[in-house]
Amino acid sequence: MQTSILIIYTGGTIGMVQRPEDGSLSPVNFDELLKEVPMLNKFGFLIDSVSFDPVLDSSNITPEIWYDLAGVIEKNYQKYDGFVVLHGTDTMAYSASALSFMFENLDKPVVFTGSQLPIGTLRTDGKENLITAVEIAAAKINGKAIVPEVCIYFDSKLYRGNRTSKVDSQQFRAFDSKNYPPLARAGVEISYNTEYVNYTTNKGVFSVNYKLNTNVVLLKIFPGIRESVLESIIGIEGLQGIVLESYGSGNVPQLEWFTRLIKKAVDKGIVVLNISQCAGGKVEQGRYETSVDMKKIGVISGFDMTSEAAITKMMFLLGHELQLSEVGRYLSQNLKGEITA
Repeated sequence: MQTSILIIYTGGTIGMVQRPEDGSLSPVNFDELLKEVPMLNKFGFLIDSVSFDPVLDSSNITPEIWYDLAGVIEKNYQKYDGFVVLHGTDTMAYSASALSFMFENLDKPVVFTGSQLPIGTLRTDGKENLITAVEIAAAKINGKAIVPEVCIYFDSKLYRGNRTSKVDSQQFRAFDSKNYPPLARAGVEISYNTEYVNYTTNKGVFSVNYKLNTNVVLLKIFPGIRESVLESIIGIEGLQGIVLESYGSGNVPQLEWFTRLIKKAVDKGIVVLNISQCAGGKVEQGRYETSVDMKKIGVISGFDMTSEAAITKMMFLLGHELQLSEVGRYLSQNLKGEITA
């Protein structure tokens, strides 16, 4: 049976051209993009495509777009062996993280990719990224997908989507996963690290959870943060969750007002999740004196989650209208490979 892949084009640099009037980049239609990569036909796969209309710069991605993207995959899930999502790099890690939580019983690859240079330019990284992403999405052993996860492929490495962050806007290696090894490396051959792949043991039917709550905020701590700033954030009407980007292993300023206001938030029923500003490492509340109070007042440890995984996981859990205690428990648990167990 012929292997089938669906390419979903949402937009991004990979499919952009330079506008002659001002030199800025704007998206082109998908047919023009595919003309730049005729070698895809050499795989012998059945490759179909669907394009968002209009296509989007990834800075314009919203949760509603995640619903649309998940819907395309759900609608076509039984027809194809794998999916490649062409997406802008700026919010790719957010989208991959969100879909990883929204999908239940995923047993096919969903590979996000894109490029730093438009695919029509001479030095583009887009062609290799797209070709290899298609090959990974089609890869099987004994009739089963080798990487049945939501992933990001970029510059010779395949990463778990909810473990990945954009780390560079100028180099081809735009992404990294500091706290989890690559799922595959592409050289002369594609070498799969199957010991790190999450193979679902649940044999249920694939489905999508279309419930996200965006009444959340991402708050980065910095030297000199003012009491009035934190007080204003906590006072936002309808706010239900705060992802707190702390220093190092979960440390915050030892200021009376800071602890008091965070406690006020927790007492109001606002979920507060503590993650590290560092790209690598993890939160260990209580390891240093500067994080003891956070643990005492009910701030939840996010361990080694990325910011992208933390904020989308919080949206996902709050969207299901769980009890606060349940939200807190699930936030600190490994649900989709986003936390090192």
